[in-house]
Amino acid sequence: MSGNPTLPIGIFDSGVGGLTVLKAVRERLPGESLIYLGDTARLPYGTKSAQTVAAYALEATRRLVSYGIKALLVADNTSSAHALEGLRAAFPGLPVIGVVEPGATAAAAASARGRIAVIATESAVQAGTYPRAILHSRPNAQVTQLPCPLFVSMVEEGLVDGPIAEQIARHYLDPLFSGPDAADCLLLGCTHFPALAPLFRRLLGRDVAVVDSASTTAMVLEDLLSLRGLRAPGGTARVRYLATDAPERFARVSRVFVPWIIGEAEVESIDLG
Repeated sequence: MSGNPTLPIGIFDSGVGGLTVLKAVRERLPGESLIYLGDTARLPYGTKSAQTVAAYALEATRRLVSYGIKALLVADNTSSAHALEGLRAAFPGLPVIGVVEPGATAAAAASARGRIAVIATESAVQAGTYPRAILHSRPNAQVTQLPCPLFVSMVEEGLVDGPIAEQIARHYLDPLFSGPDAADCLLLGCTHFPALAPLFRRLLGRDVAVVDSASTTAMVLEDLLSLRGLRAPGGTARVRYLATDAPERFARVSRVFVPWIIGEAEVESIDLG
């Protein structure tokens, strides 16, 4: 850990979903080098206990810190819900940002009537972190949560549109967006879900705001780096990809999340022990 602006930013996720956040960071901060760690050997985090998720997040962070990073972005929603405070305590000199608070703030601002639906993993829903964060920004909001585990598998298989994807999406979303208490804002509380955002927007129509935390998190990161004098001075930015299992699958599935091609040879296989 160091206050050296030339060091990269560490990003970790339970798998490839956090590449949606990496994409937003690259677009907003093209001069910053990044190290992305996908803990593909132990995904999904969303079905694990809070204690297990916190332990996994600590191990991933230790590895990233060992490479030398100037800031940590926890792209995994479940880890953001369960592990942020523990990581900040374990690495007091390291700026640590999660995706929950930026996403919650954006949803609170985007909702016309304060009726917000959050779809996330089972573990993130149980943690209740999103409702707390939304109510902190908008105390009178009405927040409904729903775990949507099938969406993760759909995205991993590239099933982001078509009749099957639409049927499953309607299964989850119709109860949230019908009746007198229908939500007017959908917050995507899992980094896989932005891949389904075009489908959600088509099904829900223009009157429903669909919010993902990636772009807002990149803005928060930019502000934090500027505040601490950690913006990269320029030069060639590099992106390094690490996976704890099946780098070839990481490379293949990544094409659902980012517009550029990640070659299998670019993904380093590591062991967190």
